[in-house]
Amino acid sequence: MSALLVLLVGLPLLVAALLLLVPRWQIEPVAVPVGVVTASVTLLASVLLLAARPWQSPDPVAEVDVAWVPTIGVRLHLLVDGIALPLVLLTAVLGLAVMLLLCRQVPGGGSPQSLVAALLAVEGGALAAFTAADLVVFFVAFELVLVPMWAVIRVWGHRPERDEAASRFVLYTALGSVLMLAGLLVVAIGAGTTDVVRLTAAHGTGLDRTTQVAAAVLLVLGLAVKVPVLPLHTWLPPAHTAAPTVGSVLLAGVLLKLGSYGMVRFVVPVVPQGFSAVAPVLGALGAAGVLWGGLVCLRERDLKRLVAYSSVAHTGFVALGIASGTPEGLQGALFLNVAHGAISALLFVVAGALKDSGRTGVGDVGAGLRDRAPRLGAMLAVGCVAGLGLPGLAGFWGELLAVLGSWHGPADAERDGEPGVVFWRALAVLAAVGTALAAAYLLRVLRLVWHGERPDDAPAQPVDDVPEASWADVAVGLPLVVAIAALGLLPSLLLRVTEPGVRAVLEAVRGVV
Repeated sequence: MSALLVLLVGLPLLVAALLLLVPRWQIEPVAVPVGVVTASVTLLASVLLLAARPWQSPDPVAEVDVAWVPTIGVRLHLLVDGIALPLVLLTAVLGLAVMLLLCRQVPGGGSPQSLVAALLAVEGGALAAFTAADLVVFFVAFELVLVPMWAVIRVWGHRPERDEAASRFVLYTALGSVLMLAGLLVVAIGAGTTDVVRLTAAHGTGLDRTTQVAAAVLLVLGLAVKVPVLPLHTWLPPAHTAAPTVGSVLLAGVLLKLGSYGMVRFVVPVVPQGFSAVAPVLGALGAAGVLWGGLVCLRERDLKRLVAYSSVAHTGFVALGIASGTPEGLQGALFLNVAHGAISALLFVVAGALKDSGRTGVGDVGAGLRDRAPRLGAMLAVGCVAGLGLPGLAGFWGELLAVLGSWHGPADAERDGEPGVVFWRALAVLAAVGTALAAAYLLRVLRLVWHGERPDDAPAQPVDDVPEASWADVAVGLPLVVAIAALGLLPSLLLRVTEPGVRAVLEAVRGVV
């Protein structure tokens, strides 16, 4: 299984490097098929890891642990457990999805060879980050993802917004990286190790409360940029608007999960006292993000920006669930990470297909999409009803568990007396209001685009028929629809996988906070 883990992480990165080194005239005609094959093998490796059921074993089933920088004690330590596995599978699925979308159309701006290399680098870097069991390895993998994603936005993005969007993306993420690096150094110097397994087992011992609080503030701020948490979210809508469809799918489905995953893996169990101190602020910002994202979506006309702002709302639920520090909250956050990855990817496939045909706004699409483009309309309908949290689809369970986690509140809320309990329950109520806003703006999209009634500001002239979903759109969308329905009807498929990891995280925290 260790060899399988090496293949999973190393293959996309190796092929990406080879694509950049081989002369263009030799490889460019087959660059996209090479990307498809590489992503397929990576997905197969992730499925084989799933078949090994690593969440059922107290010891890592797949682990790599070799010396990397012996001078400072840093090891190349990778492992797969129940917390990492769902995100590994999601990354592998979406990695193949974007390669299939390239088979339909390669966006202009640069060579297909370079684009495939950039997307494979994003996939490989994300897989390395999700399997990292060392603080330095996680930071390096985290940084490895950012550069190729910046290139995807800057080189292959839509004009004229791509320059500003790429600049804002790199500036915000660079700031977050600096803060995160400072927090990692505080932990490493104080504890004398960067190994996450040892740090988690130590329960924060060896780090006094002041050090833990300082580390938690720096780490949470740095990771919150990537979640993104309000008010550090302003880089996201421009990035999604400018990015090509393949970039938006990976950005929403994979990159946004790095921040919340980092909080669960590297903050909550490593500096429990420090996280307890910053959790109320994180929870309040998460609830504010749910409301803010919903209110903006009620007025937004650009379909890609609307989906982007809906991501701010959904990641607000993730932040709230993590901040609660409860089993329900952490389970909800991890569940919603996967659910939102599938739902947002599906919506961006639809929004990207419409934008590629020159229709960016809700009014540009026209009415009756279900009749004019049935397959595209069906994908839009499933994505919208799943995004509003309809019971029976994947979006429902993550939001419900996050709200329940906030309602119960962290362990120290009861020790703070009635004010602490009231605070967390108020956040739960505000987040629940956000679900009503989600229903309002997504049903508005369905009413104006899918069902048939035209908005008042729609163009006076008739709108040409939109192109029907291509075979690549269907090949990507259909598995996502199946996954959304399966997780909605059988949430235990995912909750059983993440439950042992969540229990281990909370055992590390219990008795310390």
